[in-house]
Amino acid sequence: MNEREIAVKVEGLRKTFGEFVAVDGIAFQVRKGEIFGFLGPNGAGKSTTIKMLCGLLRPSGGKGFVGGFDIMTGSEEIKKNIGYMSQKFSLYDDLTVEENIAFFGGIYGVTGKRLKKRSKWLLNMAGLNDRKGDITGTLAGGVKQRLALGCAILHEPPILFLDEPTSGVDPISRRNFWSLIYGMSREGTTVFITTHYMDEAEYCDKLALIYRGKIIAAGTSEEMKNNFMKRDILEIETDRPVEAIEVLEKKGIAAAIFGSLLHATVETRKKAYPRSKVCLRVPEYQSAGLRKSSRHWKTCL
Repeated sequence: MNEREIAVKVEGLRKTFGEFVAVDGIAFQVRKGEIFGFLGPNGAGKSTTIKMLCGLLRPSGGKGFVGGFDIMTGSEEIKKNIGYMSQKFSLYDDLTVEENIAFFGGIYGVTGKRLKKRSKWLLNMAGLNDRKGDITGTLAGGVKQRLALGCAILHEPPILFLDEPTSGVDPISRRNFWSLIYGMSREGTTVFITTHYMDEAEYCDKLALIYRGKIIAAGTSEEMKNNFMKRDILEIETDRPVEAIEVLEKKGIAAAIFGSLLHATVETRKKAYPRSKVCLRVPEYQSAGLRKSSRHWKTCL
């Protein structure tokens, strides 16, 4: 790949906290205009990686370049050329919608006529034309999500980092959000997104799966399914995830926490049901955003 086509490049990136290794020598490249999905369970190293790439956390070792700038020495330049949306949407709940927009405009140096133009676009995109005076904390999750995205790209950055942006919002809001992501990608914006929703892998051009700080698989969604997904994945709903993992592991079933669910890797789902005492709830396919051809099943203990 030509270096000028690369938006993000990482080689042997590492981050330790004392003796704990959060990110362990990972490497990948993201092409300009690409939607790159970074998948993994809670605690796998996704957020730590994205914070290093955004210049918010200094790496313990390795190399990384974002927009051509070195993450070791050019963190301030990187911050000027990226948009960043954290898991908590980065908004101030006690400010009005309009005040949040003005605040982020000031951070990114968007002022005057440009701020007015971009504010108008943001309010229209988020469906907030009649609610710009509302307190942000009163907004519904999906609306707040769109506002946070708009604030992150108020300065029209070429690279956008999204850290689990769809966590905690309803399926319809998730689909609408991905429509916005697609639109930005078509216009040339590079999107780096972390998620624990396996069905969102289908929306990405390229994927990397991280587990315990290491990248264990990478490629397109089709390549990942054909080359690595030899077993079935069960999505398990439970109010006691830690206890559930212990029960499953005693039965020889590997499991990990993904957001509010457990993902269990099994040889086949039919064999797993009696062993893990799970029940399949077929009517929840659509509400979960899943297709019948998917290997991911919504189940409950």
